[in-house]
Amino acid sequence: MSLWTCTLDDGVVTAIYRNPPMNYFCAEGAAELGGLIESWREPAIKAVVLSGGMAGRFITHYSVEELLSYAEDRTAMREAGTALNDGYHALLLSLRDLPKPVIVAMNGDAMGGGFELCLACDLRIAQRGDFRFGLPEVKLGILPGGSGTQRLSRLIGAGRAIEFILRGRIVEPAVALEMGLVHELADDALRRAQQIAHEMALTPPFAMAMAKRAVYEGSDTSLAAGLKLEGERFLETMLSDGSVSAMRAYVAQPLDARRAWLEKPPAAR
Repeated sequence: MSLWTCTLDDGVVTAIYRNPPMNYFCAEGAAELGGLIESWREPAIKAVVLSGGMAGRFITHYSVEELLSYAEDRTAMREAGTALNDGYHALLLSLRDLPKPVIVAMNGDAMGGGFELCLACDLRIAQRGDFRFGLPEVKLGILPGGSGTQRLSRLIGAGRAIEFILRGRIVEPAVALEMGLVHELADDALRRAQQIAHEMALTPPFAMAMAKRAVYEGSDTSLAAGLKLEGERFLETMLSDGSVSAMRAYVAQPLDARRAWLEKPPAAR
């Protein structure tokens, strides 16, 4: 049974996750997502939107029943070592490293592994409502092992992240926005995420890919090394056909119209 349903519209893929009754993530859903990510590398796909397919639930969290079955077999767990974490880390890295925007529409609860999946996306659009986001793993005697300790600390700083993780906090969408966990709130997160995705799909794709690489690769190193990476990625964009055509379109505008041109979404130009 497929847990992900995908549609393609003008270069934008929308992937909906549905796993009744609670929309928990699981090994099957993770494996299926891994295959989809590879298919999304196709140049015809310009942006990706992820969303939940059940009312009030994006991906509630990773199946605790599945985790418990692993934990109860101590011998197998020791023999496997960190393989469980390594596989999930690789999955989320492959999602983050897609050379195109990945936007998540958090249209319901997103905790634990579901929230970690959101943290691996480029943009997070949260839906207003009685929903909860967070990392409650310590309340289950474990820790956020799907990259949560590392991604959250890089997003909001180690000081705020340690408080959030040690308390096993789960927060409402408005608080998530205040904390910088999500980028914006919307009454309909999926519709808003698709709108942004379609706008970004019209932006020169090579520039988007290089910007992602500069930000993510640079954020994991020193400032000096990051600036070097930025310079290399900038050179690559300057040597691309997309940069020439986009800059020509800009300089063709009258001087007093250029600011308005930059403010418009690509489709309106």
